[in-house]
Amino acid sequence: MVKECTLTGKKSNNGYTVSHSHIRTKKIQHINLQTKKIWSDKQKRWIKIKICTKAIKSLHKLKV
Repeated sequence: MVKECTLTGKKSNNGYTVSHSHIRTKKIQHINLQTKKIWSDKQKRWIKIKICTKAIKSLHKLKV
């Protein structure tokens, strides 16, 4: 299963965990995905999608 936002297309990010002795180990920074039901005017029904929290915030800002 791909951890990707359906609206924005955001994916996981690669990074490093750096210890006190500066030893770097790889880690993956996952995006904050949430399942949300959104009303579709075209289909006249609720659609359940996986969406990141930044996109949810912008939807609230647009009053959708």
